[in-house]
Parts: sequence; C-alpha cells; structure tokens
Amino acid sequence: MSRLRVMSPRRSYDQYCSAARALDLVGDRWTLLIVRELLAGPRRYTDLHADLPGVSTDVLASRLKDMERDGLTSRRRLPPPGAAYVYELTGRGRELLPVLQALGTWGEGELGERRPTDAVRAHWFALPLLRALQGEGIVEVRLEEGEFHLYAGAEEGPVYGDGPAPGEADAQLAMDAGTCEAVARGEMTLTDAVRAGRVTVTGEGTVAKALREA
Repeated sequence: MSRLRVMSPRRSYDQYCSAARALDLVGDRWTLLIVRELLAGPRRYTDLHADLPGVSTDVLASRLKDMERDGLTSRRRLPPPGAAYVYELTGRGRELLPVLQALGTWGEGELGERRPTDAVRAHWFALPLLRALQGEGIVEVRLEEGEFHLYAGAEEGPVYGDGPAPGEADAQLAMDAGTCEAVARGEMTLTDAVRAGRVTVTGEGTVAKALREA
C-alpha cells in the first residue's frame, strides 16, 4: 500500500495584512536562509545541510516541504548519472531576492567583528557584494575563504555560484577577508576599497570598468 505524505497545516497570524501574510510563508526560522542558498541555483539536500550549519535534518526537511507546498521552491530529479533530487526556487521564491538584500542592508550594523563561534562560507558574501556592483556580467570573487562568482544584473536564473566562474568572467575581484567583511558591515564601499588598493580588479567587462573608473 502506498504511503501518503502528511503535510502539517501552515500556521498563520490570521491578520489581513500583507506583511503578516508574507511572514506566514517566510517567517519561520531558517526559511529565508534556505532561500539565500537556493539563489545559487538548484541544490541537493546534502549540500543545503552542509551550508546551513546548525539546522537539524528534521527542521530542514520540514522547511523544504513547507516551501514546496507554498510555491516558493520545487523539487526535481536529475537525469542519470546524477539521479539525485535537487531543490530550486520558483519565480515566486526568487522574488525574495530584494527582500533578502534589504534585510542584509538593515542588518549590516549587527555584524560587528567575527566571533570565534561564527561559521562562515565564502558565498555568504555574495549578496553584500552584489549590492555594491554596477553593470551586468559574471564577476569572479577570490577570498581567503574560497572563490565564488556573481551574476550582476541577472533577472533570471542563479544570482551566484560556488567556485570559479563558468567560462571567462567579465571581472575578477581579489581581496582579503578583512576588506570583504568591512564591505559587508557597511563600513567601506566596494568603490572605496578599490580606490584604497584593497581590492584588485581585472577584466574588461562593464562591472570591472565601472569599479576602476568610479
């Protein structure tokens, strides 16, 4: 006999307010951070769990089911030889990018210095750097923690990705951790960091030119 997947009812504030309705969908702990990870494109469950340190397997599975039910994500099976399931944002889910960007800007003052207990992934700096870029193109970022790439000005598809850019990047940025953290905290603009020689910019795309000429 087939097993039916029982979905728990969605909790609601039961308030006729658009902010309350939005929080009905994304107000649970971890939901927006899952969106942050899926802005990189399709991710396997194991990859999501690895890049969300502190989340339990049960909570992650529950959030992903809720997000799929609410139309924020979808799940599909990769063709062989991969044959694994991946999760990805729907168009509705991707509309949360400016929400995350605004939340990140609001929270810049809360970062302070990195604490010994703070986990970090190189790609967590993707959204702060994306806010600072002008123009369109693929931007490769090299940090001490690792490399990732950004899709500046992208209206569809992934916003960023781990590792070097696929193919030739329109711009390459190299900086140390202290500079990247200062930009993420809002203490220094990316343009000021370039002017101060704390960020090396190479490439001939519009993003690289905008940074060098600012």
